[in-house]
Amino acid sequence: MKKYKRFLCFFGVLLMVMMFPAPSARAEEENNGDGDKTGAPYFYVETDDTSVDSFPLKKTSVTADINGMIADIHVVQSYANEGKKPINACYVFPASTKVTVHGMQMQIGNQLITAKIKEKEEAEEEFEEAKEEGKSASLLSEERPNVFTMNVANIMPGDKVSIDLHYTELITPTDGTYQFVYPTVVGPRYIGEIIDDSGTREEWASTPYLPQGKTSKDVYDVRVNLSAAVPITELKSGSHEIAVQWDGNTKAGVSLADSSDYAGNRDFILDYKMTGQDISTGLMLNKGEGENFFMLMVQPPERCNIEEIPPREYIFVLDISGSMCGYPLDTAKELIKNLVSDLRDTDTFNLILFSGASEQMSERSVPANAQNIKKAIQLIDNQEGSGGTELAPALQDAIAIPSEKNVSRSVVVITDGYIYGEKEIFEIINDNIGDTDFFSFGIGRGVNRYLIEGIAKTGQGEPFVVTEKDDASETAERFKTYIQSPVLTDIAVDFSGFDVYDVEPSVVPTLFAKRPIVLLGKWRGEPTGTVQITGKTGNSDYKQTISLADLTSSGEVVTLESNVLSYLWAQKRMERLTDYGLNDEEPDVKEEVTQLGLKYSMLTPYTSFIAVTETVRNPEKDSTDVDQPLPLPLEVSNFAVGGYLFGSEPTELLLAAVVLLMIFTQLPCVKRRLRRRFGN
Repeated sequence: MKKYKRFLCFFGVLLMVMMFPAPSARAEEENNGDGDKTGAPYFYVETDDTSVDSFPLKKTSVTADINGMIADIHVVQSYANEGKKPINACYVFPASTKVTVHGMQMQIGNQLITAKIKEKEEAEEEFEEAKEEGKSASLLSEERPNVFTMNVANIMPGDKVSIDLHYTELITPTDGTYQFVYPTVVGPRYIGEIIDDSGTREEWASTPYLPQGKTSKDVYDVRVNLSAAVPITELKSGSHEIAVQWDGNTKAGVSLADSSDYAGNRDFILDYKMTGQDISTGLMLNKGEGENFFMLMVQPPERCNIEEIPPREYIFVLDISGSMCGYPLDTAKELIKNLVSDLRDTDTFNLILFSGASEQMSERSVPANAQNIKKAIQLIDNQEGSGGTELAPALQDAIAIPSEKNVSRSVVVITDGYIYGEKEIFEIINDNIGDTDFFSFGIGRGVNRYLIEGIAKTGQGEPFVVTEKDDASETAERFKTYIQSPVLTDIAVDFSGFDVYDVEPSVVPTLFAKRPIVLLGKWRGEPTGTVQITGKTGNSDYKQTISLADLTSSGEVVTLESNVLSYLWAQKRMERLTDYGLNDEEPDVKEEVTQLGLKYSMLTPYTSFIAVTETVRNPEKDSTDVDQPLPLPLEVSNFAVGGYLFGSEPTELLLAAVVLLMIFTQLPCVKRRLRRRFGN
């Protein structure tokens, strides 16, 4: 009996430990600089201390000027210190993986300082030195291609600081639809046991988060000025309510319709089409002082017939971790049901569910018949979402499934992407390309697009993002169209009579989506000669020859005065060199990427923007470090952070205790002991 009581006592203590919100409790310690940072996200705990402004970021204003398919974007972050003590602020924020960040200005009062691009280590040292001296400074660094950190030092009480970031992005259409995406929030990253090369986790991953449903105190504003040479059609946003002001039918101003609806907890997505469904072929040129740049856009062929495609095997890898709980997992269920319910009779499939561990439907892939599809759907319906996000072991399990000869294999990853170790995922995929194509579906309003796009690009597939449950069926249809009938494979590009060099991409991957082939590069002499595109569509050979003289005479050559093409080219070159982290250990790669950043004044993994005031503004050197709390992405639950077992409310904790006690009392050994002691 004593042993049994001790066991129950141990269980009670264990239950209390599991329910205790440890990550939240350490928030105050970390804000004071006394905590031992573990690198994990945690819930922010607001205090009654008004002397320190814990929410110094007051407003983010995004203005995007889109001319056809080139977006010029300014992001203004407005900080203010409404507390009584000087502060140093750190803010983690996202961007599209496709943008080039090539300018930054900092304004404090009447002082306007243009930031300088420097090597990352040098910029960080200069920032820390300015911080210690009591000077106001700002430092913009890249943590991931889609995650940036802004550090601002010595914001004095009453200060208002404005930081203007300048982006450029190329927007390419898919099936005639252009999509501009501006990510607004970085979702929490599940870290597990992964550490970086220095033996510690990167500090940006330990971001404080507001609990689910907690309204952020900053204001988020997005405005888009869209201009085209032809009439614009089907202008819409599936993410936000928008107001549109038209100027004729070729220009439109887009703004948020409801300023009270917080816009900073989900990606801003704007879709538009232009008159004519066909993608035109065209050439853009820029003559610079030392270099000339070009961008050539080539219309792809039609898709091949589905009969020409061999039998396919689909392995679906579905994320059922805590961050997928609720809306994301419900949407994923709808998506995967649509994907498996309409496979061809010659197709086979399998299903792997993963969180902290993984569960596999079958040892080998099974025929796509009604019985197996029903089994898969039942397995999915039993999932609720809990645990960590261990994608790497699940991918290894998928690759280890025995394959059949003459069957084309595709691994389809469905996740919100809230993990930290993306590089490990890309390495696994890179080691297995050739045998398998990898596709990715991002589920949610603020997915990790770096992971979603990286899986597809590294795995020679296509990325898809589903933000609404109602879109799952449509997205599934798009996926099946793309994967069953690729547009063009084995693509080669040859220039004749046009003296070009440093062309990006150097190798054109398989073209699944009906989107243009875009080539960026440098040129000498005169833009004459021809460009020939060859490849295969299904079982047929394909060849297209483009005369630059014909493009010039038909008005399809545009000469640009700005140096926007140099930024777009440098971004493409950097993407290829870094290759989603697969080559970042190579000294030559690091050196070339660093020089790209310094030469073209752009943010890279190895270069940062730094701005420092000349005067000492905080002679007492008594500033307090503040990490700006982030809202959870819309419809992402507290499980994504893991600070609580069942959320943050006492009633939820009580429910957790009841559920665990019910489970405990149903264990066979416990039931037998209880019956012997108390009867039935």
